[in-house]
Amino acid sequence: MDINTIIARRVREPRDSQGWSLDALAERSKVSHANISLIERGQSSPAAVVLDKLATALNVTLASLFEQSMAPLVEASPLSRAAAQSIRTDPAPGYVRRNPSPVAPSPIQLAEVNFPAGQRVTHDTGMRGTEIHQQVWVIEGAMQMTVGEKTRQLETGDCLAMRLDSPISYFNTTRKPARYLVALTTVAITDRRRHG
Repeated sequence: MDINTIIARRVREPRDSQGWSLDALAERSKVSHANISLIERGQSSPAAVVLDKLATALNVTLASLFEQSMAPLVEASPLSRAAAQSIRTDPAPGYVRRNPSPVAPSPIQLAEVNFPAGQRVTHDTGMRGTEIHQQVWVIEGAMQMTVGEKTRQLETGDCLAMRLDSPISYFNTTRKPARYLVALTTVAITDRRRHG
Protein backbone atom coordinates (compact mmCIF):
# COMPACT_ATOMS: atom_id res chain seq x y z
CA MET A 1 0.00 0.00 0.00
CA ASP A 2 1.23 3.50 -0.86
CA ILE A 3 2.67 5.35 2.17
CA ASN A 4 0.42 8.39 1.60
CA THR A 5 -2.62 6.08 1.67
CA ILE A 6 -1.40 4.59 4.95
CA ILE A 7 -0.90 8.06 6.45
CA ALA A 8 -4.36 9.10 5.21
CA ARG A 9 -6.00 6.21 7.07
CA ARG A 10 -3.90 6.64 10.20
CA VAL A 11 -4.95 10.31 10.47
CA ARG A 12 -8.60 9.77 9.54
CA GLU A 13 -9.22 6.74 11.83
CA PRO A 14 -8.39 8.40 15.18
CA ARG A 15 -10.13 11.62 14.10
CA ASP A 16 -13.29 9.68 13.25
CA SER A 17 -13.11 7.58 16.43
CA GLN A 18 -13.04 10.77 18.52
CA GLY A 19 -15.93 12.24 16.52
CA TRP A 20 -13.91 15.28 15.43
CA SER A 21 -14.63 17.23 12.28
CA LEU A 22 -11.78 18.40 10.03
CA ASP A 23 -12.23 21.87 11.56
CA ALA A 24 -11.88 20.47 15.09
CA LEU A 25 -8.62 18.70 14.20
CA ALA A 26 -7.39 21.82 12.36
CA GLU A 27 -8.01 23.92 15.46
CA ARG A 28 -6.31 21.45 17.80
CA SER A 29 -3.30 20.80 15.53
CA LYS A 30 -2.82 24.26 13.97
CA VAL A 31 -2.75 22.52 10.55
CA SER A 32 -5.16 23.97 7.99
CA HIS A 33 -8.47 22.28 7.18
CA ALA A 34 -7.44 22.15 3.48
CA ASN A 35 -4.08 20.51 4.30
CA ILE A 36 -5.70 17.87 6.53
CA SER A 37 -8.27 17.16 3.83
CA LEU A 38 -5.51 16.57 1.25
CA ILE A 39 -3.63 14.32 3.70
CA GLU A 40 -6.74 12.25 4.49
CA ARG A 41 -7.40 11.74 0.78
CA GLY A 42 -3.80 10.60 0.21
CA GLN A 43 -3.19 13.54 -2.13
CA SER A 44 -0.42 15.13 -0.08
CA SER A 45 3.02 14.04 1.07
CA PRO A 46 3.23 16.12 4.26
CA ALA A 47 6.44 17.03 6.05
CA ALA A 48 7.15 15.28 9.35
CA VAL A 49 6.64 18.60 11.15
CA VAL A 50 3.01 18.69 9.94
CA LEU A 51 2.49 15.02 10.80
CA ASP A 52 3.92 15.59 14.28
CA LYS A 53 1.37 18.38 14.88
CA LEU A 54 -1.42 16.03 13.81
CA ALA A 55 -0.04 13.18 15.95
CA THR A 56 0.13 15.45 19.01
CA ALA A 57 -3.45 16.66 18.48
CA LEU A 58 -4.68 13.08 17.93
CA ASN A 59 -2.76 11.87 21.00
CA VAL A 60 -0.75 9.27 19.05
CA THR A 61 2.93 8.88 18.19
CA LEU A 62 4.37 10.12 14.91
CA ALA A 63 5.56 6.56 14.19
CA SER A 64 1.98 5.26 14.42
CA LEU A 65 1.00 7.39 11.41
CA PHE A 66 3.23 5.21 9.21
CA GLU A 67 1.90 1.84 10.42
CA GLN A 68 -0.39 -0.31 8.32
CA SER A 69 -3.92 -0.28 9.72
CA MET A 70 -4.87 -3.41 11.59
CA ALA A 71 -7.78 -4.54 9.43
CA PRO A 72 -9.90 -7.26 11.05
CA LEU A 73 -9.11 -9.74 8.25
CA VAL A 74 -5.35 -9.30 8.61
CA GLU A 75 -3.68 -11.43 11.26
CA ALA A 76 -1.37 -9.43 13.51
CA SER A 77 2.08 -10.86 12.96
CA PRO A 78 5.03 -10.53 15.35
CA LEU A 79 7.34 -10.57 12.31
CA SER A 80 7.94 -7.61 10.03
CA ARG A 81 9.78 -8.56 6.83
CA ALA A 82 12.11 -5.89 5.42
CA ALA A 83 10.33 -5.92 2.05
CA ALA A 84 6.97 -5.08 3.68
CA GLN A 85 8.18 -2.23 5.91
CA SER A 86 7.01 1.27 5.09
CA ILE A 87 9.69 3.67 3.86
CA ARG A 88 9.07 7.37 3.37
CA THR A 89 11.22 10.29 2.27
CA ASP A 90 10.26 13.50 4.04
CA PRO A 91 9.78 16.22 1.41
CA ALA A 92 11.28 19.03 3.51
CA PRO A 93 14.73 17.99 4.80
CA GLY A 94 14.80 14.84 2.64
CA TYR A 95 15.41 12.34 5.38
CA VAL A 96 14.35 8.73 4.83
CA ARG A 97 12.33 6.98 7.54
CA ARG A 98 11.80 3.21 7.72
CA ASN A 99 9.28 1.74 10.15
CA PRO A 100 10.39 -1.82 10.95
CA SER A 101 7.87 -2.48 13.77
CA PRO A 102 5.52 -5.46 13.21
CA VAL A 103 1.73 -5.10 13.01
CA ALA A 104 1.36 -7.12 16.25
CA PRO A 105 0.31 -4.96 19.20
CA SER A 106 3.36 -3.80 21.15
CA PRO A 107 4.09 -0.89 23.47
CA ILE A 108 7.33 -0.29 21.52
CA GLN A 109 7.61 1.32 18.08
CA LEU A 110 10.83 1.58 16.09
CA ALA A 111 11.90 3.89 13.28
CA GLU A 112 15.19 3.96 11.40
CA VAL A 113 16.14 7.36 10.00
CA ASN A 114 18.74 8.26 7.37
CA PHE A 115 19.34 11.98 7.87
CA PRO A 116 21.12 14.04 5.17
CA ALA A 117 24.19 16.13 5.92
CA GLY A 118 23.57 19.71 7.00
CA GLN A 119 19.81 19.28 7.47
CA ARG A 120 17.65 20.25 10.45
CA VAL A 121 14.10 19.42 11.50
CA THR A 122 12.23 20.66 14.57
CA HIS A 123 9.11 19.12 16.09
CA ASP A 124 7.06 21.36 18.36
CA THR A 125 6.13 18.37 20.46
CA GLY A 126 3.85 19.31 23.33
CA MET A 127 1.82 17.80 26.12
CA ARG A 128 -0.54 14.97 25.23
CA GLY A 129 -3.06 12.80 27.05
CA THR A 130 -0.38 10.09 27.10
CA GLU A 131 3.26 10.13 28.09
CA ILE A 132 5.58 9.15 25.24
CA HIS A 133 9.17 8.14 25.92
CA GLN A 134 11.72 8.07 23.11
CA GLN A 135 15.32 6.97 22.74
CA VAL A 136 17.54 7.96 19.80
CA TRP A 137 20.55 5.72 19.13
CA VAL A 138 23.06 6.96 16.55
CA ILE A 139 24.20 4.04 14.40
CA GLU A 140 26.39 5.99 11.93
CA GLY A 141 27.56 9.60 11.81
CA ALA A 142 26.68 12.31 14.31
CA MET A 143 23.63 14.36 15.25
CA GLN A 144 23.04 17.44 17.35
CA MET A 145 19.81 17.15 19.32
CA THR A 146 18.03 19.86 21.25
CA VAL A 147 15.33 18.74 23.67
CA GLY A 148 13.60 21.73 25.24
CA GLU A 149 16.45 24.05 26.23
CA LYS A 150 19.23 21.42 26.35
CA THR A 151 21.47 20.73 23.30
CA ARG A 152 23.65 17.63 23.06
CA GLN A 153 26.06 16.35 20.42
CA LEU A 154 25.53 12.64 19.72
CA GLU A 155 28.29 10.60 18.10
CA THR A 156 28.16 7.07 16.66
CA GLY A 157 27.01 4.68 19.37
CA ASP A 158 25.52 7.37 21.64
CA CYS A 159 21.92 7.00 22.82
CA LEU A 160 19.72 9.78 24.23
CA ALA A 161 16.49 9.19 26.20
CA MET A 162 13.72 11.81 26.44
CA ARG A 163 10.02 12.38 26.95
CA LEU A 164 8.07 13.92 24.09
CA ASP A 165 6.68 16.87 25.99
CA SER A 166 8.81 19.76 24.67
CA PRO A 167 10.20 20.90 21.29
CA ILE A 168 12.84 18.61 19.80
CA SER A 169 15.33 19.55 17.09
CA TYR A 170 17.46 17.14 15.04
CA PHE A 171 20.44 18.72 13.28
CA ASN A 172 23.12 16.95 11.26
CA THR A 173 25.99 19.42 11.62
CA THR A 174 28.37 17.25 9.57
CA ARG A 175 29.05 16.82 5.86
CA LYS A 176 28.03 13.14 5.93
CA PRO A 177 24.62 11.51 6.32
CA ALA A 178 23.71 10.17 9.75
CA ARG A 179 21.69 7.06 10.52
CA TYR A 180 19.87 6.55 13.80
CA LEU A 181 17.25 4.34 15.42
CA VAL A 182 14.28 5.79 17.29
CA ALA A 183 12.46 3.66 19.87
CA LEU A 184 9.17 4.93 21.32
CA THR A 185 6.82 3.69 23.99
CA THR A 186 3.58 5.18 25.28
CA VAL A 187 2.38 5.23 28.89
CA ALA A 188 -1.11 6.46 29.73
CA ILE A 189 -0.81 9.34 32.20
CA THR A 190 -3.42 7.76 34.48
CA ASP A 191 -1.35 4.53 34.56
CA ARG A 192 1.79 6.50 35.48
CA ARG A 193 -0.02 8.26 38.34
CA ARG A 194 -1.47 4.97 39.55
CA HIS A 195 1.95 3.28 39.62
CA GLY A 196 4.05 6.36 40.46
